[in-house]
Amino acid sequence: MATLELNRIVKAFGPVDVLHGISLTIESGRFVSLLGPSGCGKTTLLRIIAGLEGLTRGSLTIDGREVTHVPPEDRDIAMMFQSYALLPHMSVRENVRFPLRMRKRGSRAEQEERVRVVLETVQLAHLADRMPRQLSGGQQQRVALARAIVSDPKILLLDEPLSNLDARLREDMQVELIELHRRLGLTTVFVTHDQEEALSLSDTVVLMNGGRIEQVGGPQDIYASPRTGFASEFLGSANLIAAEVKDGSDGKRAHFASGASVAVPAATPTSKTAQLILRQEDLLLLPPEAAADETFMASVVTRVFLGARIRYVLRVGDLRIKCLAPGTDFYAPGETVAVRVRDGRAQVIDG
Repeated sequence: MATLELNRIVKAFGPVDVLHGISLTIESGRFVSLLGPSGCGKTTLLRIIAGLEGLTRGSLTIDGREVTHVPPEDRDIAMMFQSYALLPHMSVRENVRFPLRMRKRGSRAEQEERVRVVLETVQLAHLADRMPRQLSGGQQQRVALARAIVSDPKILLLDEPLSNLDARLREDMQVELIELHRRLGLTTVFVTHDQEEALSLSDTVVLMNGGRIEQVGGPQDIYASPRTGFASEFLGSANLIAAEVKDGSDGKRAHFASGASVAVPAATPTSKTAQLILRQEDLLLLPPEAAADETFMASVVTRVFLGARIRYVLRVGDLRIKCLAPGTDFYAPGETVAVRVRDGRAQVIDG
């Protein structure tokens, strides 16, 4: 395990900066996800940490040792790629042993014992003599993971390792990664564009946008309390609505869309240029006769059945907002509904 420190990392490709002064400290033993849309710089940052990409300015330290210009093989870091990159002519056992051979770590007997232990850790000991082509996608992924951890690296880097798996297998591998990290305690940096993966796997989420860090926090904190419009929309696809916050006889309210309004926390400053954040799952749909002071009216535009839940697109004045409702609540397009925001869930950020 090791602490990783990034200090004002800048990366330029020609005249274009793709990373703009990234500073971040990752404590020993943490599982940290670099999350963001394609092109935000997360994979470039991971490759800089690995030493596979040079940086333009800044510095990088591992356990207090500066490794900015240290070659990859001397950083004591392991990286697992999206493609797995297994050697097709080698068995599972030899694929996993390969890093130990290249680094001349121990005798052959010691290497084989280490391989045996690691294959047991990822539950593949019974497939040690198989060739990669004889394995399923999930098994290949676990072989690549075993190869990454076999040399006891200080830091494990994972570059979208689940993206090639089907939905069911991806869920299973998320659970396996959580359990493996709990057992090994490796400092882990995980790159993904999938918010569900980041939120379910990580101790800390680093949300990136346009080569900069947008927000850093624990999964629950960063989801429940986004600090920017981008964070609110990227994490959970929240509704971001231009609003005006006013004082009223019943407290602070955010007004939007032809007179509709919702209650907001008392500490919210009054503002004519605020942004109201309403998460889809925090909107409750009620029949129109249930309208009350704490509701606003909307019409159903579209209904998308998702199994356990239904996504509705609603029209409120000139606005369209999205709502996630239980799969048992059916409202047809064209119907009018009353919408209530769960108590305390409306948030406001600067406009």
